[in-house]
Amino acid sequence: MRILHLNLEKGWRGGERQTLFTLRGLHEGGHEVALAARAGGPLAERAAAEGIPVMGCRGAPGLARVLLTQGWRYDVLHAQTAQAMSLLAVLRPLLRAALVFTRRTAFDAPGAADRHRWKWTRVDALVAISEAAAAAPRALGLPVTVIPSAVEAVPADPHGVDELRTRFGLEGRRVLVTAAALSPEKDPLTLIDAIDRLRRDHPDVLCLHCGADGAAADAARARVAELGLGDHYRFAGFLSRVADALALAEAYVSSSRFEALGTSVLDACLAGLPVVATEVGGHREILAPDRGLLAPAGDAATLARRLAWVLDHPQAARDMGERAREMTAREYAVPAMVARYESLYRGLRRV
Repeated sequence: MRILHLNLEKGWRGGERQTLFTLRGLHEGGHEVALAARAGGPLAERAAAEGIPVMGCRGAPGLARVLLTQGWRYDVLHAQTAQAMSLLAVLRPLLRAALVFTRRTAFDAPGAADRHRWKWTRVDALVAISEAAAAAPRALGLPVTVIPSAVEAVPADPHGVDELRTRFGLEGRRVLVTAAALSPEKDPLTLIDAIDRLRRDHPDVLCLHCGADGAAADAARARVAELGLGDHYRFAGFLSRVADALALAEAYVSSSRFEALGTSVLDACLAGLPVVATEVGGHREILAPDRGLLAPAGDAATLARRLAWVLDHPQAARDMGERAREMTAREYAVPAMVARYESLYRGLRRV
């Protein structure tokens, strides 16, 4: 099959990693694949480095030109972002290929699902990365195929681990790690308040926050300063190798208010770490019933208690992490995800 994936995101987050995983797997499976992505962006550069043909676009007008001039060559046009899906919906009368959209969010503003209906009904296959992400279109009576995102094991680099240990003063500390942008939906303030509570009975705890700055960055740093928490909460910024941080951790924590799935949680599970996360979206699917601990979103006190249990019951926490590791390796493997997409593509009426 000839398949073109569309993703115009400027940065490198979970959706871009999943796009690359899918393209790589399809390419290795003998399919003719290509990517239309933002010119000079990290996804375009990484895909090109792996030998995947890339059509660089400066924005939506550039992507429209690609679709109108090159789209006829492909059997499947797969939008990996809502922006790309909107463009496919508008251009559908001019496109001969089967159209696929992967929905990666589980949160919609009031009334948004009704506004999205017009474009969701224009695809030949609507995919969601979790049951949580599938809920909104299903509530409109639309058929949805759930194909979970995937993760692959990444070994830690010993030199990178040592560098992080030295740079952030982690020797002799009980390290917790979170990997999330400093954005409101990731709710760093609740996590900071939870660590403030936790350090009172666990004075050796230190949370290493890996993630790029976002709209909540200033408020997060101000809260750490206000609480005098600088010795217990450190901002590492964006790390290209989060595996190095996970190798230093006793547990992983996520305070997200909304999460369609949570590939960072999956990364931690695959590394065998016990996970404490908010009871939202895909977190429930990954961690329930006995593969992790859940706390209500925005509840710093409960999050702190769950983290204290992990630190105070190391063997039980390790057993919990091992159950999660086994499940993640089985259910969220890249080859399994790619095979599901291959099967989906072959079943489309236009292919």
